[in-house]
Amino acid sequence: MVNRSTLTKYLFMFLYYGFACHLPSSYMPYGGKIAKKIRFICCRHLFDKCGKNVNIDRGVEFGSGRGIEIGDDTGIGMRCKIQIGTVKIGRYVMMSPDVIILTQNHRHDNTEIPMALQGNEPVEPVIISDDVWIGTRVIILPGRRIGRGAIVGAGAIVTRDVPDFAIVGGNPAVVIKFRKHIKTMTND
Repeated sequence: MVNRSTLTKYLFMFLYYGFACHLPSSYMPYGGKIAKKIRFICCRHLFDKCGKNVNIDRGVEFGSGRGIEIGDDTGIGMRCKIQIGTVKIGRYVMMSPDVIILTQNHRHDNTEIPMALQGNEPVEPVIISDDVWIGTRVIILPGRRIGRGAIVGAGAIVTRDVPDFAIVGGNPAVVIKFRKHIKTMTND
């Protein structure tokens, strides 16, 4: 017998993929706020944890939502894809359109067997810390951690962990520089 919690998840998964993910972008002048609210309600029931004021924009794919945790005031851009597995996204994260987060790779170690028949590597969690900005079309590979306050430039492929407050870009992503905290002084 299927329990009520499982039925609820299936209902919200059907509502999300059959209806809500096709609604207009959250940034559209007419209907965007309503679409944002409907997607939020669906995702709140699908994700393991979904903070307050989370924006899941149009066309985002995340499988069943199991293993996904998202903190308060975070936005996932249009057409982002989050592979099934453990993905923890902090608070105040800005994710641009078309970002791909992978948690698993294909096995390829045995040259006697076609790669398509070797199965998958174990799932490796991806962790995105608080106050991170991820540019358009970034790819984050399995097992990576993006540090607090980091910026990942558009088109970057994250193959290594990103340090706190680093600005990274390229393929593979490398540290370009670190963000600086600038204090301003006012005369009284």
